[in-house]
Amino acid sequence: MSPRGVATPDVRERLFAAAERVVERDGPGALTSRSVTTEAGCAKGLLHTHFAGLDEFVAELCLDRFARTAAKARELSGLAGQGTVARNLEAVALALFDSGGLAISGLAMTRPAAALRIRAALEGGAPGFTAIQEAITGYLEAERERGRVTENVDPCTVALAVVGTAHHLLMTSWPGTPDPRPLMTRLVTALVNGQPRLPSRPPE
Repeated sequence: MSPRGVATPDVRERLFAAAERVVERDGPGALTSRSVTTEAGCAKGLLHTHFAGLDEFVAELCLDRFARTAAKARELSGLAGQGTVARNLEAVALALFDSGGLAISGLAMTRPAAALRIRAALEGGAPGFTAIQEAITGYLEAERERGRVTENVDPCTVALAVVGTAHHLLMTSWPGTPDPRPLMTRLVTALVNGQPRLPSRPPE
């Protein structure tokens, strides 16, 4: 445990990762400033040293994870012509569910003040679902020009379907429910191959 006055390296990520573990293990109701710092193994007041409060902390955590996925989506442009289109697109879609995505999305929904902060940040230009959608659209347009996806595959529609489905699954799933990632994999494959029939979600 870091004593007072001693710098904690990468403190934001350390606290973020600890929060994800707490929520995944014990649920959103278990998240408190103390549970986060205890899980992180650092001084109890450290969270409030770096954040105005728990709502700001939760908002910053969600925005950080959105930004990570948006950065991964932007890397798609460099993959045009490499690997398979479905695998490249699948990696971005599934990244939304990594790093405790399901648990963290549920957490934001339980804290209205945090949700408002997230919305304001996204409206102010912070990278989120729109940035991911734009990156996927650009990538698919590049792949269509190379002939690696058929002409009947509309990049804008596919990008909207992938991001919209991911958003839906994040908002309606929580730890303990069926893993939504296989659905995302099947959806991406169906969309890229131009198949009109989309998978239905299994009963919970």
